Amino acid sequence: MKRVWVFLLLSGAAATAADWKPLFNGKDLTGWKMAGPGGFVVEDGMLRTKGGMGLLYHEGEKFGNATLRVVFKTISGSNSGVFIRLPEPPPDAWYGVHNGYEVQILEGGDDWHCTGAIYSLSKALRGFQKPSGEWNTMEIVLKGQKTTVFLNGKKVNEFVGSQPVPERKMWYEPVRGPRPDFGYIGLQNHDDKSTVYFKEVSIKK
Repeated sequence: MKRVWVFLLLSGAAATAADWKPLFNGKDLTGWKMAGPGGFVVEDGMLRTKGGMGLLYHEGEKFGNATLRVVFKTISGSNSGVFIRLPEPPPDAWYGVHNGYEVQILEGGDDWHCTGAIYSLSKALRGFQKPSGEWNTMEIVLKGQKTTVFLNGKKVNEFVGSQPVPERKMWYEPVRGPRPDFGYIGLQNHDDKSTVYFKEVSIKK
């Protein structure tokens, strides 16, 4: 009987692992395409930001009603982001800001611009990001117009596309308006002084 339980537990763990589909293979940029300057390099099985401002997007398919998992670490408070709900392949680096949502990666920043915030639209709970140089796990749950963000196992943000948002004041803040239920996803390389590493980008439908 004990062997049966062990088998069932191992089978369940294998099934759970199989639910996650890696979008980054740890070897190269197969399936990804760059928009804008700068770029990403593959270094020791990880994606590393280089220069900017740019947007590396997964060109395979649009995603909706799914969970996106990103494992990352920042170096000295570096800036980056995860783009979701992009209606079309981005032609330039700013397309993701104004046509999708940017889930912020930034060790500092205020509630509207810290890790887990939907940049300038929905603030996040702070205090759950690990220190510079340590790995963090962010899970972004897409369900219809609802976006829920978990950081290191803690729910830090929930946003519905129709909810009120702050008035747009600066040109670089996202254009307000609805985003699609399904869209492309991407990663931001923000500037030449920011270095962020990604060792996992996976999706579970």
